[in-house]
Amino acid sequence: MSAANVANQVLNWLRGVAPPAVGGLYVKLHTGDPGAAGTANGSVVTTRRQATMNAAAGGSMTLLSMSGSWAMTASETITHISVHDAASGGNFLFSAALNTPRSVVNGDTITMTTLVVGNTPLAS
Repeated sequence: MSAANVANQVLNWLRGVAPPAVGGLYVKLHTGDPGAAGTANGSVVTTRRQATMNAAAGGSMTLLSMSGSWAMTASETITHISVHDAASGGNFLFSAALNTPRSVVNGDTITMTTLVVGNTPLAS
């Protein structure tokens, strides 16, 4: 599944075809745009961390908790994330650029404290 497939599933939902349930949201770090498949420019740290989200309201949902942090093993600059529906394998759902890129070195830890997933604009 690609981000385009997610959009198509939402559109099909509007015509009464229920999409399959997503087993969870798993976040991976990237040093550049992950691309259409969510696989480009991956961090040397390949672990995906599970994000638990609050209920959606006002066209967005926010991070409730993250299943851990990332222990960095190399010097790199994290600029993007990709979100998948499994801890490994699974389907790419979407990606996003960080508001502020993070330069790290071996031994640093990245902890995600904010994540907002939106589907806007909403009609007023």
